[in-house]
Order: sequence, then structure tokens, then C-alpha cells
Amino acid sequence: MRILYLGDIVGKSGRELVVQQVPKLRADLKLDFVVVNGENAAAGFGITEKICNELYAAGIDVLTTGNHVWDQNETKNHINKEVRLIRPLNFPIGTPGKGSALFEDSRGRKILVINVMGRIGMDPLDCPFQAVDNEIKKYVLGGGVDFILVDIHAEATSEKMAMGHFLDGRASLVVGTHTHIPTADAQILDGGTAYMTDAGMCGDYNSVIGMDKEEPLRRFVKKMRGGRFNPALGAATICGVFVETDNQTGRAVNIQAVRIGARLKESCPEK
Repeated sequence: MRILYLGDIVGKSGRELVVQQVPKLRADLKLDFVVVNGENAAAGFGITEKICNELYAAGIDVLTTGNHVWDQNETKNHINKEVRLIRPLNFPIGTPGKGSALFEDSRGRKILVINVMGRIGMDPLDCPFQAVDNEIKKYVLGGGVDFILVDIHAEATSEKMAMGHFLDGRASLVVGTHTHIPTADAQILDGGTAYMTDAGMCGDYNSVIGMDKEEPLRRFVKKMRGGRFNPALGAATICGVFVETDNQTGRAVNIQAVRIGARLKESCPEK
């Protein structure tokens, strides 16, 4: 299978470039499935039903989220109606929505998508390792499920790397999100799991992790708040990872970073 995963969409410029590029990438790379983290898509904070529908129409199959999932009030109702929008699995029991879901591509192959949130420097949720372990035990990679993707939305690189090794051989791809900076460690682990510590963001990199520079700089330099954070609206770059798996085992045979846009050095998989 050929899967594209894109990191956190931040604001309008990131959304627009994703909508523009995904149909082309689906065709050029012969993609079977596309997953994107959309938790900052609505002006940097959360996601709306309207934005979800725009992204689905562009060819995105599933949207994951993270700590900003509830920033838009409408989400708690919409997420119960839309299986393609996933929140972190390790929220407490009774939280709206689901933390994982099983999907099919156009050829009937099954893709399990799991979203989980780290705890180091983040909200004190249930244990992400226990949560993902309990969920992934229900499935067998290469034995009923063709691809298993785990988005770990976390601050600490150590926690993300530990999750990669914890799931090595049991998942096709473990990819980190949240820090908005693409890491240079795309690799296939010993057990055949593709791994990247952070996919980066889809947004304007002439910014402070996607936000207009003025307010973050004021808070760092003067330790004063001058207003809310607003997404930078300059030309965007989309960042993520392309993964190809063995059709029999579901384990990765190829992983490549994806960077397309205005500011970072471009990296696009060979067609």
C-alpha cells in the first residue's frame, strides 16, 4: 500500500495548499490512502465541520487531531457524527468521538488509524502506551488489517520515539505530531515499522510554529501578552511522510519525507 500522512494543518494558508496539492499527490504517487492532522486548521485552533468537508472533498480520507481538538465548540457534536474525524484515544471514557477507526481503501483493503496523545508537557490524560496497546491487540497487521497508522501527538521527542519502538512490528507507521517542525529521522525500525518523530506542519514557516511572529516574540522577549495568537498567512509549505508497505505483511518497505511549498527545501518521493 502507498500512504501519505501530512502533519498539523495551521490556518488558512496551510489548508489552501493541502487542498491544492493532495489531489495531485494522490495521482502522481498513486496513493491508496491519505491521513492528515487537522487540529489547527480553523485559524490555528481546532477544526470545523465546514473545513472537514473541504478537506475530505480534496481527497483526504481521515483527519486526526490532538490537544486543540475541542477549541471549536461545534466539534463535540460533529465528531460523534463523523467517523473520519478522530480525537486522541486516551481521553477519559465518555469523551465525545473515537480514538481509532477502521477504514477501507478503494480496493477493499483495511486501514486502522489510531490517534493518541503524549503526557510529557501535555494534559495529564490516561497512559498513551496502555491505551494504544489495548486497541492494537484487537488486530493483526497483515492478518485482516493491511495498514496500521498511529499518530502520536506529543511534545517530547523521547516519548514519541519510545512509542515507535513499543509498536515496532505491530504498526505500519508511527508518526509524531504537535511540534510543527519536521524531523530528519524518517526510518524503518527493526521490526518493519516506519517511523518519524514529527511530520511537521502544513502552514507558513515564516512564523513561530505557524503563528504570526509578533505575539510570540512579545511574550518571549517582554513576558507580556498583547493579544491572541494568529496564524501566519504567508505562502505555506506542506510537510509529512510517504510510506509504502509490503502487501502481504503490512510492514514498511519505504519511507520518505514530504516537503512541498514556499520556504523549506523541497523533498518529494519519486513517482
